[in-house]
Amino acid sequence: MAMTELPAGATLWLAKSVGAVAGSAISIAYILPHGRREAALRFAVGLVSGMVFGGAAGVKIGRELGIADALSAAELALVGAAAASLAAWWALGVVLRVALRAGRADANRD
Repeated sequence: MAMTELPAGATLWLAKSVGAVAGSAISIAYILPHGRREAALRFAVGLVSGMVFGGAAGVKIGRELGIADALSAAELALVGAAAASLAAWWALGVVLRVALRAGRADANRD
């Protein structure tokens, strides 16, 4: 069965899933995780963020770039999910690093 033969809802869920996973995978190039626990946590956050915010992010990106009319709903969902996943995965990595540094600074004060 081709993707065009899937019901519209299933196509959007598939597009968001693929985009969210792709966004999390691409994020590894930006900030490498420190261990499996951090990698799993950041992957889960990226996946959930992509699934939840993928549609809205895709519409916003499409409108900002002026390409919303040229892309299908599934393509917009894919783009948005990848972008939301990438942003969440990257941001969580930064927050974890800052928290670790703050924890070390507090430990050194004692």
